[in-house]
Amino acid sequence: MRIKRTAWIALLTAFAFLLAACGDGEGGGTTTTEAAPTTTEAPEGTTTTAAATSTTAADGATTTTEPLVRADADLVIWADASRVEVLTPLAEQFGADNEVTVAIQELGFGDIRDRLITAGPAGEGPDIVIGAHDWLGQLVSAGVVAPLDLSGIESDFTEAAIEAFNYEGQYYGVPYAIENIALLRNTDLVPESPATFEELVDVALQLSEEGTVTLPLALQENGNGDPYHNYPIVTAFGGYVFGRNDDGSYNPDDVGIDSPGGLEAASYFGELSDQGVINVDTLYDVMIETFSTGQSPFAITGPWAIEAFDEADVNYVVEPIPPIDGGEPQPFIGVQGFMISSFAENPLIAQTFVLDVLSTQEVQEALFEAGNRAPAHLAAYETVAAENPNIRGFGEAGLDGYPMPAIPEMGSVWEAWTNAYELIFTGTDPEQAFSDAADQIRTLIAEG
Repeated sequence: MRIKRTAWIALLTAFAFLLAACGDGEGGGTTTTEAAPTTTEAPEGTTTTAAATSTTAADGATTTTEPLVRADADLVIWADASRVEVLTPLAEQFGADNEVTVAIQELGFGDIRDRLITAGPAGEGPDIVIGAHDWLGQLVSAGVVAPLDLSGIESDFTEAAIEAFNYEGQYYGVPYAIENIALLRNTDLVPESPATFEELVDVALQLSEEGTVTLPLALQENGNGDPYHNYPIVTAFGGYVFGRNDDGSYNPDDVGIDSPGGLEAASYFGELSDQGVINVDTLYDVMIETFSTGQSPFAITGPWAIEAFDEADVNYVVEPIPPIDGGEPQPFIGVQGFMISSFAENPLIAQTFVLDVLSTQEVQEALFEAGNRAPAHLAAYETVAAENPNIRGFGEAGLDGYPMPAIPEMGSVWEAWTNAYELIFTGTDPEQAFSDAADQIRTLIAEG
């Protein structure tokens, strides 16, 4: 099946103005949308449907409270609210060009994975879902997503984004957005970029000793420890969560938290805590408040925090975290993309829409406008980054990052590693804390 492309450029150009005004629709507070389904008639009999009651929590995650039944259409797509807005005109155009009916059903992003696992085998699921790459461990194990042949488009995307959707040697999604953390620097307090993390620490401590700031580094620790936000420092010393196989997949038998680099990083966290550079009580809101008000010269966070800083009118730049002891910090990378259900009623139509439409530069740029995350498409990223220094900064910071492990064994990591940080920050020997955490993780993995 080949689609007609003549209408796409005009459609996306017009739509970009709408998206710029609407934003991504995700943020703090709690909002609820009515459960009553709404239907709009599209050209040539195409129907786009959004139906759900969704709640957005303070952390931006959304859940859906109203059950969904598969819409009566040739192609059914499940997406969250912000992506529904951008996908609707694309789906309508695709349906009109190819004489098929298309329905987009709205779910909270936090519900799509679990609902696909139950609805797909029951025949009530979609053909296409939007999801995160680190869902693959559950989705592939449950048999609810189908492999995709990306050979025709693979070179159009960043290597990290493509590999994020590689699970046990097969690809399961077309990526469209990447997110990771980076260093934010208050340019009024620190006009020049520190060449090294050691220089950053010296500058931050000097500003603190002068009474200019109250928190040298706004690094989120949540009252106990935050392995996600701390990971770039671990990798700078050569530590890692799981080793990699020759094909790039993660090896759960190789836990690297107590590797030589991991133990060296643990000791460094102890030093940073003792120096007062980082504070275990730095919650997300504390990070936002101190950096927004100039009470912290540096923050390490992701694109989800940018809106708050822009509203506070603080002068800042986004840049890579500088080298630590000569090693390059490498953050976790999260990738969102489009996956096709193993139970798709029309897999050929679904593959055509995903591979021929949603993978294009024009569509990937439109999706950026809806979600404000760096495009996974190389040309789309370059276009966006040329005009958006924040996207450029996050992109450079995540250039050599690690895709968040999608393997099920990652679920055995978080609690033990968080506890290890809490022990370090409360005086336990750092290397012992990491060693014990690694042993606990190995035991949990072995027990299944």
